[in-house]
Amino acid sequence: MAGRARLRPLGNPTRGTTNPNRLRRSDRWVAGTHWVREPLLGAADPLVVDLGYGATPVTTVELARRLASVRPDVRVLGLEIDPERVALAEPAADPPFLSFARGGFELAGTRPVLVRAFNVLRQYEEAEVEAAWATMTGRLAPGGLLVEGTCDELGRRCCWVTLDATGPRTLTLACLPSDLEQPSDLAERLPKVLIHRNVPGERVHALFTALDRCWARAAPFANFGPRARWTEAVRLLAVDWPVRDRRQRWRLGEVTLDWAAVTPS
Repeated sequence: MAGRARLRPLGNPTRGTTNPNRLRRSDRWVAGTHWVREPLLGAADPLVVDLGYGATPVTTVELARRLASVRPDVRVLGLEIDPERVALAEPAADPPFLSFARGGFELAGTRPVLVRAFNVLRQYEEAEVEAAWATMTGRLAPGGLLVEGTCDELGRRCCWVTLDATGPRTLTLACLPSDLEQPSDLAERLPKVLIHRNVPGERVHALFTALDRCWARAAPFANFGPRARWTEAVRLLAVDWPVRDRRQRWRLGEVTLDWAAVTPS
């Protein structure tokens, strides 16, 4: 802790809003996606950082419990810039399994194998995202990953980018299909790097246009429920787009694509 205290936290305090199970979709994806699990399973030090957990540590506690099913000796560190939030979180600590400290994009001097940063960059300007990404990925342990994204207050609509030391690798859309009129409803929860790019001529706009068309074509599957319709829509999308996952993930209301498919112009 002494080494962390000497580092000045980089960044600004978040709004702090959070809810139980708000990040369950991203947690489930991390725990269930083999290429994301592998660095955690193979790490000599299975340290995970949850950056900007908010006014209460509930989602950090949930992350620790969920990742313990992947690696029982996982260590989760919740970081907040606001020292009052750190103090409020301390009663939930369970060393060495779960701890809390003051820190920002510099990750309090740690070298985690996985970083989750949700609803953190939304308050920044788009031009600031690349530097924040570089600071965080520069602190990753070898082979480590950063999962950075945005979700609504209840966690029904989520979008995130997964990065390694070389930059972005994938974009994931995750939702409760019954909460959508059409897939492009998710656009309001795009990560900061993409949210202003959902305009004609940009790749992410083309993605949502294509996914909405597939959703319309999948309308007959609505007789079997919104989940079945989403699954069929993603299957149709995968014919022409670089979808990374398979039906097992689609049925959960997810789809992951190569970052190259949505890279901003």
